[in-house]
Amino acid sequence: MKWRRNLLAGCIISFSILSSPLAAAAAEPQLQMAPHAKSAILLEVDTGTILFEKNANEKLPPASITKVMTLLLIMEAIERGELKLTDKVRASERAASMGGSQIFLQPGEEMTVDDMVKGISIASGNDASVAMAEHIGGTEEAFVAKMNERAKKLGMKNTHFVNSNGLPVPNHYSSAMDIAIMSRELLKHEMITKYTGTYQDYLRKDSATPFWLVNTNRLVRFYEGVDGLKTGYTGEAKYCLTATAKRNNMRILSVVMGEPDTKTRNSEIASMFDYAFNHYQVSPLYKKGDVVDQLTVDKGKETKVNVVTPRAVSMLMKKGESPDMFERQIVLNPPLYAPVSRDKAVGHIFIRTKDGKEMTRVDLFPEKTIEAANTWDLLKRTTSKVIVSYQ
Repeated sequence: MKWRRNLLAGCIISFSILSSPLAAAAAEPQLQMAPHAKSAILLEVDTGTILFEKNANEKLPPASITKVMTLLLIMEAIERGELKLTDKVRASERAASMGGSQIFLQPGEEMTVDDMVKGISIASGNDASVAMAEHIGGTEEAFVAKMNERAKKLGMKNTHFVNSNGLPVPNHYSSAMDIAIMSRELLKHEMITKYTGTYQDYLRKDSATPFWLVNTNRLVRFYEGVDGLKTGYTGEAKYCLTATAKRNNMRILSVVMGEPDTKTRNSEIASMFDYAFNHYQVSPLYKKGDVVDQLTVDKGKETKVNVVTPRAVSMLMKKGESPDMFERQIVLNPPLYAPVSRDKAVGHIFIRTKDGKEMTRVDLFPEKTIEAANTWDLLKRTTSKVIVSYQ
């Protein structure tokens, strides 16, 4: 069955710890959606299964969708503890000089990271993007190098960034496929939809001149479940959008590029969402970080470690299908010898059909890194065992 083949492709990609590129196979090749877009893609986020694509690997100007990567690097810096939402960011003269969509930063003006992210996510502020790029990278050029490095690690093969905001410049391009990859990665940071899903807000609330923000993605207000992600427009790129919607535990992502106007762009995204929600369903299996077993660590500072799922594990099915047709098996790879890295797989979850055909293989990881015990640790442990035995 077609849907089974595509479930296999999508799920294998979904659970790769390095977030490999999405499976380049549409579930229904005969579908004709997004007829006015130069390029488009539709996928289910948890499994990474592609439901529809059109010219998805074509290199095109991404306009402000570029800011998805800018936001991803911001979220990752926050996750690493290198940046806090309360940190103050100063706008340079260069950042304040950006044209196009902006929050009208003044040279020397300071805003919190929280407000800058609002300005990028809701109002698509080009000035806020550059201010954040300079704050994190030192210079925008250094930050852009980080953007391209991250794109390479994510497996984005048809992308090259020249700036952090998507303003027109030669040799700045991406593809619907690559935008889907980085958008899906950004969605791993759950706080992002607090910003991208907000329809309106204010900056400089306590000043004499508060600045009203209205989301450039009108689907946030007019399509049930939409909570992101990013619009884009330039004369060269035309109207672009990477959008996501969640209903009944299923999150869908759709990208269109090169649409003739906002009405057509929004209508075609909505039609793709309608198709996905009407024809597919998701069965959650595990949450991110669920403990599935425990392993003994030989000669480690700690003798046991939990084995966990690196992210949510779900199964995508056509409406009317049941997860009962699949079997789950957990296979671990003991023994573990210290040091144990939390980034090295120690087992798998296999999901198979009743006749034994493997559909999904999910890597499992230690909950934390376990350092090797030193001689004193081992001596105390041995002594303790001797005392217990003697008693």
